[in-house]
Amino acid sequence: MVFGIILILILTSMKSFGMNNFFLTCLFLLGTGSIFAQRNLAANYFSKDTVIQHKTDETFKKLNDSERVAQLIMPAIGAYGMEEHEIDKLVENNLIGGILLLNGTKNQFKAWTTKYDSINKANHSLPFLYSADAEPTLVNRKMKGSKTVKKATEIHSEEEVITVAQTISSDLNETGVNYNFAPVVDVSSNKTVGYRGFGAEPENIIPFSKAFIRETQDNNIIATAKHFPGHGLVSGDTHKSLQVINGELKELGNYPPLIADSVLSIMIAHIAVTNNKQFNTNGLPATTSHKIVTELLRDSLQFKGLIVTDAMNMGGVVKVEDCYVKAIGAGCDILLMPVDPVKAHAQILAKYQSDPVFKRSVDASVKRIVRMKISMGLL
Repeated sequence: MVFGIILILILTSMKSFGMNNFFLTCLFLLGTGSIFAQRNLAANYFSKDTVIQHKTDETFKKLNDSERVAQLIMPAIGAYGMEEHEIDKLVENNLIGGILLLNGTKNQFKAWTTKYDSINKANHSLPFLYSADAEPTLVNRKMKGSKTVKKATEIHSEEEVITVAQTISSDLNETGVNYNFAPVVDVSSNKTVGYRGFGAEPENIIPFSKAFIRETQDNNIIATAKHFPGHGLVSGDTHKSLQVINGELKELGNYPPLIADSVLSIMIAHIAVTNNKQFNTNGLPATTSHKIVTELLRDSLQFKGLIVTDAMNMGGVVKVEDCYVKAIGAGCDILLMPVDPVKAHAQILAKYQSDPVFKRSVDASVKRIVRMKISMGLL
């Protein structure tokens, strides 16, 4: 029976797509399942697997321009996010590619992912990336009813890090969340972010972050190092206003070891850089700076994963003219919490259809997102 089904699929592939796809179909049917089972999420995403690449390309080709742009947009639901009926409309109109579950109960998180999975399936839309700020310090407040874990500043060994990451990942898997905006890899000086990371003892930042990232991604959840290029040594709060790194990017060194250890996502902070000849952002936040996002993170540090903005409703970016287009043009893959997702989609789509350079950059971002969804087993 199984052999018969396989044979029918192979013959269909030969007839519909030609010999090249015939061989890829054979590889997929006969070997992909076992290969995927043996590799974790990061290994799948960063692999040179021809089947994953082929499926990425084929999925991308099936998307129209509007659907491609939608993949870049991730609004939030819950307290301080959008109302559920507003998200419903965005999902029904296929204008977004994921949702940040910002605040709520564990049961609410599960209900939301179940609901929107059902709508996407009925509409033949791509499945979502569901994100959460499930940092050790915040998770029990952001997702009420989640299992109690130690705050980041209370963790003193890699073993404790692994235990906390396992507990958080278990809750996320139970709710359907597949993208964690953690860990914070900033040093502890800044009052807004410092208490949320492992920077109380600077020598722990990299090993503890590595342990958290590995355990998270071994549980098929994207981990995110934040806030690039460093939020720990500025004095203020980017939620309220633009903050500035004056001179050297002193926290930049935290990122290459995490990139080498296969972190899948990095979040960009709404922080300007001044008095730095190479990476001056000219008074704009790093989120909108091609020098920071593409030239530094993508090209110089060779990061190949997903680049996500910090929330686009924050004071550090919200007043920047055309901030949505600027952030995507800078090289960000995911626009997080735009104040007006419909406007963001329309502006990015217009630029996508009129600017070939912008279009190539967006296409690369969409392919990274699609590849991630395939690597996770969502597609």
